[in-house]
Amino acid sequence: MLVLGIETSCDESSAALVSDGLETLSNVVASQVDLHSSYGGVVPEIAARAHVEALIPVVKEALEPADGAPELVAVTAGPGLVGSLAVGVSAAKGLAWSWGVPLVAVNHVEAHAFAPALEGTLPGFPFCALVVSGGHTLLAEVRGYDDMRPVGQTLDDALGEAYDKVAKFLDLGYPGGPVIDRLAAEGDGAAVEFPRAMMTSGDLNFSLSGLKTAVIRYMRGAGEHAPAVADVAASFQEAALEVVVKKTVRACLELGLRDVVMGGGVACNRRLRDWLGEKCAAEGINLVYPSPELCTDNAAMVAALGYRLYELGYRAALDLDVYTNFRLGTDH
Repeated sequence: MLVLGIETSCDESSAALVSDGLETLSNVVASQVDLHSSYGGVVPEIAARAHVEALIPVVKEALEPADGAPELVAVTAGPGLVGSLAVGVSAAKGLAWSWGVPLVAVNHVEAHAFAPALEGTLPGFPFCALVVSGGHTLLAEVRGYDDMRPVGQTLDDALGEAYDKVAKFLDLGYPGGPVIDRLAAEGDGAAVEFPRAMMTSGDLNFSLSGLKTAVIRYMRGAGEHAPAVADVAASFQEAALEVVVKKTVRACLELGLRDVVMGGGVACNRRLRDWLGEKCAAEGINLVYPSPELCTDNAAMVAALGYRLYELGYRAALDLDVYTNFRLGTDH
């Protein structure tokens, strides 16, 4: 079955054509980084308008490998920015109606957890999912394509959001994740002892807002005596990632899970991959993450999960709405 996936949850306009949930025939992404870089973050109104301009050309390019119309349309219905989501969902409903094919609504966060299926590396159920991005930081127990139960999440800022805010304050550019990851490799992660929020909270939740504030207060207090920016970046990254790494391993041990799937844009972070991989290996846990192009927002993962949900009997009506807080485990 040929599935057209559409993803517009934030600032990437993406469409993809996937066969039987496994083979990617196309995966087209139009980035908006240049539009938002001067603001140090995504501006919702600008993002929505850019989707309106970019989405149809992106869909046309994604459909080039197909001989005829796709047999299913899968679209991200949430969570995300309401204006951005509305553009993608409206387009998906129109295409499904014009082709006379079914429509399936997909949870963006859940799609990240199943992205490795497109590379043949998705472990068997159950497994632990760690989704880390600009908008989400959470741990979940995954027992099926429609059975993903959150066990821990951020109580404030997401991991990628914290990276962006610290990078903006340090005048490092946007997006903050890649630039801090590169700069941290040149710095001393022990130069500044930033707090490890909720490390001993007894649960699997995260809090990153205080860490961001700690970096700002430290730099303002240190003034001209502040260490090199690379040392500050490395110290911030160590503090942010240590909690994520240790709580992910703890989640697996407490739940009796032997596999972790990591997805989301921050899953491209080299330090996180190496550190989590090392700690997982020490406990006999298998860590899986997809290629970078499948970690960041893309429609191929939406099409892949959409196909599985369709097989399970899920359908969306043409009055499908968007869900900015689309919760895990809810009906699609």
